[in-house]
Amino acid sequence: MKRILTISLLLIAAFCASAQTAFNTVKTDAGLVSGTVGEDKIIHIFKGIPFAAPPVGELRWRAPQPVKPWSGVKQCTEFAKSPIQGKPNEFGVYTREFLIKDEPLSEDCLYLNVWTGAKSAAEKRAVMVWIYGGGFVSGGTNVPIYDGEALAKKGIILVSVPYRVGILGFLAHPGLTKESPDHSSGNYGLMDLLAALKWVKSNITAFGGDPDNVTIAGQSAGSIAVNSLVASPLGKGLFQKAIAESGASFLTGPYGGTTLKQAEESGIKTAQKLGAVSIEELRKLPADELLKQFGGAPIIDGYVLPQSIAVTFAANKQNHVPLLTGWNEDDAFMGTVKNAADYTAGINKRFSKNAPEVLKLYPGTTDTEAERSQTRMSRDQIFGAQNYTWAKVQSAKNKAKVYVYRFTRRLPAADAFKKYGAFHTGEVAYVFNNLKFLNRPFEPMDHQLAGTISSYWVNFVKTGNPNGYQLPVWPAFNNSTMQVMYLGEKPAAKPLADKAALDFIVSEMQK
Repeated sequence: MKRILTISLLLIAAFCASAQTAFNTVKTDAGLVSGTVGEDKIIHIFKGIPFAAPPVGELRWRAPQPVKPWSGVKQCTEFAKSPIQGKPNEFGVYTREFLIKDEPLSEDCLYLNVWTGAKSAAEKRAVMVWIYGGGFVSGGTNVPIYDGEALAKKGIILVSVPYRVGILGFLAHPGLTKESPDHSSGNYGLMDLLAALKWVKSNITAFGGDPDNVTIAGQSAGSIAVNSLVASPLGKGLFQKAIAESGASFLTGPYGGTTLKQAEESGIKTAQKLGAVSIEELRKLPADELLKQFGGAPIIDGYVLPQSIAVTFAANKQNHVPLLTGWNEDDAFMGTVKNAADYTAGINKRFSKNAPEVLKLYPGTTDTEAERSQTRMSRDQIFGAQNYTWAKVQSAKNKAKVYVYRFTRRLPAADAFKKYGAFHTGEVAYVFNNLKFLNRPFEPMDHQLAGTISSYWVNFVKTGNPNGYQLPVWPAFNNSTMQVMYLGEKPAAKPLADKAALDFIVSEMQK
């Protein structure tokens, strides 16, 4: 018996040693990299792997260029610098766990991260590529709730990728268009994501991943980026599934369809404000000077996005991939909240003859009711209507399945924050099964919900279907039954409750 026990212990020790050493070094196209392991030695973690040349100097505002190969082994154990941007500030519910580190920031930012539990390169695990939000003006991969270890433990490989933001990621200008071999400018951030996906295609096998089973996933601006990549002809073959959390660009709005000409005109004004006459002068300006010009978003540049997303889907020219999409119950950004009288007066002025219909859908007979309706209208206009439209369009085309969710869990919080409810970005820690990073009074059901949601996402990444063992059944969305998975205290599929309100908002935004 002792001999059997000894042999068993030796086998376990050998297995653990193998788990730690199988990926001591990994060969990428540009050279060897080494990483580290998680606390329990199960997951191998590689942080700061370069996937493109630093976009600095003459490479500022150019498509990402190939990485210069290196000799020896590159130590990839720390996050690289985040894209240069304004200093992140805590506000409301957005505490440090939702934000990048203050420092370091740099234009030299094109480095991705990999979490893998594979034991050999032959495993071919499904891959999820995470794209962060931040309104295209902020964000990075070192946000605590984006840690990929918990998802990797569920059997997928998690890759988090950066992209240039703000003026450095999305400046269009006639001078930049003229020097571009593609006769376009402005979508450098999206090109960074395409370069990262090409890196995954070429290198993820060495980490135990399947380059032909890749899911792009993102939240907020990251979700809009996912929508853009699905619509882009340049994304063909680089991914097989898409997850879009609270964000798309089907309807009018700041991300709905700026043309190259419009963006170039804006770029000329920006250059004038900066006192630069030429692109050469712009490239010589310190990044801190550039950051004084706030803004940036994808444009219809004729190259990455040949047409608007709505037109691309109407013409059936998008990449046909299964989709998991949805939004949160309190996905809203509002200014001053109006009382019932001011709210009703505003609705009457704005919608005129349609005001009675609006007040049925978004009532405001009391101050409390008016506040709730303002939250719902903001949510529907900014996020709900966009993702709802994407789901409807994809269902109508019947080319690939779509699964729709509504995240309804009001995150536990201190009294001052309870009013935010199931706020924008609130679902991300549940998706990554990373509640441990948030200092909140979570209940046992929160951890159960995080386990359920992360399992849905992992199943979808693996198979294109979120359903799995012991999970509440999540039916595919279709335009007849409109079944949506409500992700709250008791996850369940139900008909979309506010279809009439969303249909109204969509009709208004399409005018």
